[in-house]
Order: sequence, then structure tokens, then C-alpha cells
Amino acid sequence: MSAVPEGAIPYRAGRAAQPAALDRIAARVAGQLALGETLSGVREPVFVGIGASHAALALPVRVLAQDGIAARRELAGDLGPGPAFARADLVLGVSQSGRSTETLEALSLVERERRAALVNIAPSPLSGTAAHCIDLGSEPDSYASTVGYTGTLVGLTMTARALAGRPLPQISAEWAGIGELLERHERAVGPVVDEVAGRAAAAVAADVVASGAALSASEAGALLLREVCRVPATAAVTRNYLHGAMESAGHTLHIVIGDGREIELARTLAAAGHPTLAVTSAPLTGGGQLYVARVPDTVSLPVRTVLETVVLQRLAAALADARGVEIEDFVFHNADTKTAEPVA
Repeated sequence: MSAVPEGAIPYRAGRAAQPAALDRIAARVAGQLALGETLSGVREPVFVGIGASHAALALPVRVLAQDGIAARRELAGDLGPGPAFARADLVLGVSQSGRSTETLEALSLVERERRAALVNIAPSPLSGTAAHCIDLGSEPDSYASTVGYTGTLVGLTMTARALAGRPLPQISAEWAGIGELLERHERAVGPVVDEVAGRAAAAVAADVVASGAALSASEAGALLLREVCRVPATAAVTRNYLHGAMESAGHTLHIVIGDGREIELARTLAAAGHPTLAVTSAPLTGGGQLYVARVPDTVSLPVRTVLETVVLQRLAAALADARGVEIEDFVFHNADTKTAEPVA
């Protein structure tokens, strides 16, 4: 019998709670933005995180680029004293628990006035060390993050829109009805995702390929496949994947996210006999080894990223079932990735 780690809820319970939780998170973040919890006039922000939180940062970087703001993301744990934050007018650390040691150490490299944080749990060490903080409301989350991750995508998007000077009604409207949309999407993609999992139960590895904002879905999705069903999985950038990385395909599962070059890539992989799930809004027809999980083409880029992420969450759970893996039975628990004390 598996045991849910202390403080976490079961993975499937986290997924079931997502629709209502995202509605609550959007409302909570809007309330904090209304109180002026983010800075105005920021032109060179840097986002920093590790693990799934780092994956989430691809989305706000792309969102801010749409408004002409040259943001970037950095991997906490691979930074040291030097020029990484020299020109940044805001360094925003992301940690769902608010206790990631590497992210705390990264924020300690800049003075408090330039520190911001986005967390799920507050108060927490990270929220305490930052001059500006957005929290998601301490939503219960699974150990392999579900609600915490998609909620982070919502919170980061809303914060990025505010940093770019978008009006609050517009920021809030982007997420209106997200809970209901998520439920409809789950019903629509569930059957095909479950079928793919059954076909790919014996896969020796998986590649998750995407570009742009969809990297937030592909990188987090690859991590989920490793955590939840113990499939060696790699996230790859579409154009880079074409330059040799795809040559190792064999007894492998492929998830390709996007509407551009990703379409031809998905067809190529499936035609070569590899189970391939295309997550797309393009008019692509499945058949043979090609499966299609559709995302609507009428939603914004951030909302689409959340919907793409939900496909990967569903796939991880279905593959765990197909492989006979207990989701909550993590093999390794590293005691040095979380802290109980803030870093000054």
C-alpha cells in the first residue's frame, strides 16, 4: 500500500481539485494585484526557480516578450556571485512550497528591494525573504505537483501581465471560467490519452517535444513521467530535436506539443512506428500510431499552456496504471532540497 507523503494529497485528488482551485487562485491573485503587490515599471525582470517551478518560467518569459519586455529565466542551483542578476530590476523567485533551498539562495544574491516571490504556501521562507510576494492561497497539492503547478502558471501569467501594465479587468478576464473549461477539456482528451497510455505501457523512454511557451508543459510533463510512472523522459525543443536527438527513437513514446513544425514531426514519428501523441489545435487526423489530443484554438497562450499541461498530467496517471506503478511511492526523498528557515 502506498503512502502519501506528509502534507501532500494524492495525485488523483490534486487533479480532481484543479478546476475549482484554479478559479480560486485567479480570484486570489487578482485581489493581491489590486492591492499593488507587484511592481510597476519593471523592464528587465529575471525569473528563477528549480524543478517544476523552473519549467513554469518559460510561460511568463514568452508572455512578457509579447509586451516588449526582455525577461529571462534562470535555473536556481546553478548560479553564483557574478553578473546573472546585475542588470535585473526585479528577481522573482518561484517555489510552490516556498522552501526550495536553491531558490532562496538565488534570491540572497540581490538586495531585498529587488526580490519578489510567487509561492503557493504563505507564510513561508521565500515569502518572508522577498520585498514583494504573490501567494496562491496555500492550496493543497500532490507530491508530484498538480494544483500547485497549474496554479503557478496562472499566478505567473497574471503577475507578468501586471508587470507589463495591463489593466486588472483584462488580467482577470483571461482566466474567467477556467475551471469549467478545464473540466470540458479533461472529458474531451481523456479517452485518447488513456488509449495512448495503454499502447505505450512497455515504452523504455519518452520524449516530450515543444517550443516557446509550451516548454512549460513539456518540461513539467517530462518530470511528471519520471516522478509518477518512472518512465525515463526528456523534454526537447522542437528545432533542436530535429538535429539528431530524434534518432534514438525505438520502443519509445513521443508527445509533440504545438501547431507548427511539430505537426510534420508527429507524422514522421508515427509513420516510423512509434506511438505519438500530438497535442495541438491544428486540423490533424489521428490513425495508426498517431493520436491527437486537441486544445482549442480560441484561448490565449497562457490558458492553452494550462490545457496542454493537463494532457501530460492525465497521461502520467494513465501510464502509471498501465505500468502497475503506485503514484505515491516515490523512491528517493532528498532532505536537502527544502528549508525551514529564510535566507537573509
